[in-house]
Amino acid sequence: MGGDLQPETVLERLEAGRLDPFYLFHGPGEFRMERVLERIRAEYIPEGVRDFNQEILYGDKKLDPAEIIGRAQSAPFMASNRLIVVRRTESMSAAQLSRLIPYLQDPTETTCLIFLSLKTNFQMSFYKTIRKAGYAVSFDELKGRQVRTWIRRTAKELEIELTPGACDVLQEVVGNRLRDLQGEMEKLRARHGAGARVDEHGVREVAVHSRSFTIFELVNRISLKDLSGSLSVLARFLEEEGTRDAPLGVIGMLNRQVRLLWQTKAYRADGGRQAGLAKRLGVPPFAAKRLLEQSVKWREEELERALFLLFRADAHLKSGSRPEPVLEGLLVSLCGASASARCSGREPG
Repeated sequence: MGGDLQPETVLERLEAGRLDPFYLFHGPGEFRMERVLERIRAEYIPEGVRDFNQEILYGDKKLDPAEIIGRAQSAPFMASNRLIVVRRTESMSAAQLSRLIPYLQDPTETTCLIFLSLKTNFQMSFYKTIRKAGYAVSFDELKGRQVRTWIRRTAKELEIELTPGACDVLQEVVGNRLRDLQGEMEKLRARHGAGARVDEHGVREVAVHSRSFTIFELVNRISLKDLSGSLSVLARFLEEEGTRDAPLGVIGMLNRQVRLLWQTKAYRADGGRQAGLAKRLGVPPFAAKRLLEQSVKWREEELERALFLLFRADAHLKSGSRPEPVLEGLLVSLCGASASARCSGREPG
């Protein structure tokens, strides 16, 4: 919700050494939620007395709300604060949660009580009370520019600097899954060391062995009608991934790309600009720029034929045809060498 706190606000308060008496962490962004919670657990209580002042409880129908309140009201031991985390709050009944409302109205100032809820019903009085107090924290899934901002911030936490081009390449290759993005950045940290400045080339060096990079590279080369490069990347992809499920994944990715190119051509014909294209297609600005560059290499009839070829290749694969010749013939046709494909018998048909 627009009025809820953002995770970054909680982290700013943590860095200032003060957290509010309670929070509700809610939303589908479980990975971000866990990362914020991890930082709170690591920094809010001094390490030497952490075991005495941090507790985790798990919400279910058997959890007595009085137990949560009792622990939250306990005085900190040789520290200034206590931290109580209640996981799976959504598993508690409305009756259980309502018994916590009096505590929320008069909380213990030396305790930070955090409720975690992946599915939250704000029609319930408990959740309404927390939101009204201003302590609901929304963990939505990140998209577009939000992901790039998250990449830069996470890289800083890992003590590396990514150039704008490196951020673009990392997002395009890995996608928007934060867990995977952090994994790739940890590889960059291990490879280049703390304080390193990593550019686009550095990201490609680390990502080149990943499945996602190979698919991205294949789609990009086909979009540029680079037949030789496309066949080379396809061979590497099939060698690394096998021929069981990967070929159908290639068809799916290419279907999406052809449709994006088609929409881009139509948008360009109407005089649209790059920024508007990114919003319309739901892609980052750098991806919109690349689509504009690639779309000029395609005529509408070629894109229409491409969809037909992809449909036919999909049918061949599902009927048991060998993936290598089907995909190789498909690439030859898509890259505009139809005559060569027919002569060699490689065009799927």
